[in-house]
Amino acid sequence: MAEVDDDQLRYGNLGATCLHLCVDMQGMFAEQTEWHTPWMERVRPNVARIVEAQAARTLFTRFIPAERPGEGRGTWAHYYERWASMTRERLDPRLIDLVPELARHVPPAEIFDKTVYSPWFGTALDARLQARGVETLVVTGGETDVCVLSTVLGAVDHGYRVVVVTDALCSSSDRAHDALLTLYRSRYGQQVETVTTETVLANWT
Repeated sequence: MAEVDDDQLRYGNLGATCLHLCVDMQGMFAEQTEWHTPWMERVRPNVARIVEAQAARTLFTRFIPAERPGEGRGTWAHYYERWASMTRERLDPRLIDLVPELARHVPPAEIFDKTVYSPWFGTALDARLQARGVETLVVTGGETDVCVLSTVLGAVDHGYRVVVVTDALCSSSDRAHDALLTLYRSRYGQQVETVTTETVLANWT
C-alpha cells in the first residue's frame, strides 16, 4: 500500500459523533520520575488547545500503576518488580493525576482509568462511547509506541474512525515515534488518519 499524504482528513470533517481521546497525560510522565517522558513538555500546548476547544467532547485515560512491587498477572508482576518506584505505595499520589492545564477541564471532560496499556481490555470503554454516539476518535497523548499504540489498534478493531494527531503525541524514543507514524500511514491508511493539531481544530465543528 502506498503511503498517503499527511495532514489531510480523508473522510471529511469532524462533527458531533467525534470524541477526543487523550491518553495518559499525567504527572508521573511529565515530572522527573523513572517514567519521565521528555517530549511531553513539547506537545502539552497542542493537547491543551484541542481540550480547550472540545472539553465536553474529551475523555482522558489515566494509567493506574499497581499498588506494590510484584503485583499483577504474569509479566506484569515482573514489570512492577522492575519499576517498584512507580507503584502506588511509593509514588506521590498527585503524580497519577492529569497535568494541571488539562485537569482543570474536568468536568465537562471525563476521566477513564485503566491498569494496562490498552483502555479497551476488560473495560466498558466501548459501551460508554457507544452510549454517547461516538463514531470517530481523535487521539493524542503518550506514549506513541506504548499506550497510544494500544489505544489506536483497539479503536481500529472496534471499528472507530481514528484520527491520530501527529504533533500532540509524545514518546521517549524518536525512532519508535517516527516508526509508528510511518506504520499508520503505510499499513493502516484506510483506518487511521494522521493530521496536525491545526487540521483538527479547523475541521471540528
